[in-house]
Formats: sequence, structure tokens, C-alpha cells
Amino acid sequence: MGRQEARSAGPAGDPFDALGDPNRREILRLLSQGDKPVAAIAAAMTISRPAVSRHLRLLKDARMVTEEARGTRRIYHLQDEGLDTVKAYLEGVWGDAATRFRLLAENTDPLADR
Repeated sequence: MGRQEARSAGPAGDPFDALGDPNRREILRLLSQGDKPVAAIAAAMTISRPAVSRHLRLLKDARMVTEEARGTRRIYHLQDEGLDTVKAYLEGVWGDAATRFRLLAENTDPLADR
């Protein structure tokens, strides 16, 4: 799925918009260490639990996290779909830049300026 397709769902579902907030990036970092309930995520952050819940809802809309009910607790996990969208976009950008850099390096003679 390209960046344009991700945007077609609207800003609430855009993984790139979701990454625009440092609190949401921190939640993703925490979840990269393992699945966590909302209470554990909130305890590790400097924002309120309701604010964490709002950020988690946006990350769910962007398909970057999923929620699983375990009794009275909600356990959050990273979800591949939204993260793969971002990864594919960045790999495309980086791949193009790396190719240009390689071509530049291969066509540059360090002794030509002497």
C-alpha cells in the first residue's frame, strides 16, 4: 500500500499522521519491547491515562497497534499493517537515495581534481 492509499482513509487512518506525535512514537517504542496493557503504557509515560487511551485509539485507526481483551484488561500489540506501510515507503525513498549515492560514488574519480 502506497502513501497515497494510506491517506485515502483520511487523516485518522494515516500511519504517517500517527507518527507525527512524539507520544505515539513513544507508545510504539514501548510496544516494540513487548505487549502491554494500557496501565503499563501510561505508567511509563508523562501523560495521563486518558491521553494514552486517545493516542492508542489513533494508533489503532492507523493499523499500527491492535487491542486484545483479557478479562477486564486490554492488551496492546504492534500491528504489521500500518508499520509495513511506513516501512515500504521509507525503503522506497532510501532505496532511491542509496542508488543515487552509489552511482555518484562509482562515477567519481577522487584523483580527477588534482
